[in-house]
Amino acid sequence: MTDQYKRNVAYKLRIGDILLGKPIFDGEKFIHLELGAKTISRVNVVGNIIDKYESEGEKKYLFFTLDDGSGQIKLKIFGEDDAKRFKGVGQGETIVVIGVTRSWNNETYIQPEIISGKDPKYLLVRKLELERQKKEAIKPVKDKKEAQAIKDRILERIKGAENDGGIDSEKIILEFREVSPDTINEEIQKLLEEGIIFEPRPGRLRYLG
Repeated sequence: MTDQYKRNVAYKLRIGDILLGKPIFDGEKFIHLELGAKTISRVNVVGNIIDKYESEGEKKYLFFTLDDGSGQIKLKIFGEDDAKRFKGVGQGETIVVIGVTRSWNNETYIQPEIISGKDPKYLLVRKLELERQKKEAIKPVKDKKEAQAIKDRILERIKGAENDGGIDSEKIILEFREVSPDTINEEIQKLLEEGIIFEPRPGRLRYLG
């Protein structure tokens, strides 16, 4: 692992948040993920191993699938030395993984540096820790102009999702991480009442225009 990656902060994140990150490339070389104002090169994630694949040929590699309730992401280990180091990690274990973010062929994954087994209760502890941090970082919206700006941003996001058949309100809440969920739900409700957007099914939002 290069000194560059060792100097980068390993952000504590949920998998769903990592998957929202935008991969940034320099040509074909992956640089980092952009997540809001953060540039993410290394992460610290807690989850359950739900799948494991180990190569049988000359090329040694291990693939794990990690799930934390917010999403699933692959852990990919290449090379004989690292494959041996993590060979003992098994399906069904709860782990904390510290590793480098990677992106290849439209897939974001983690290349582990450290994998450590944890009590399953640690998954809930991490979830509560991150929820508390998010609440502390969010400032209530009091200014009318600020509220209107948020409303306009939400509407633009819904418009932009028309080709995908709309967008779930939960996804908007995850993407607008600097705004409280109560504020987002309030502005969505206003747009619904004004007839600008509609719900083809509960929680799914589409532009009516």
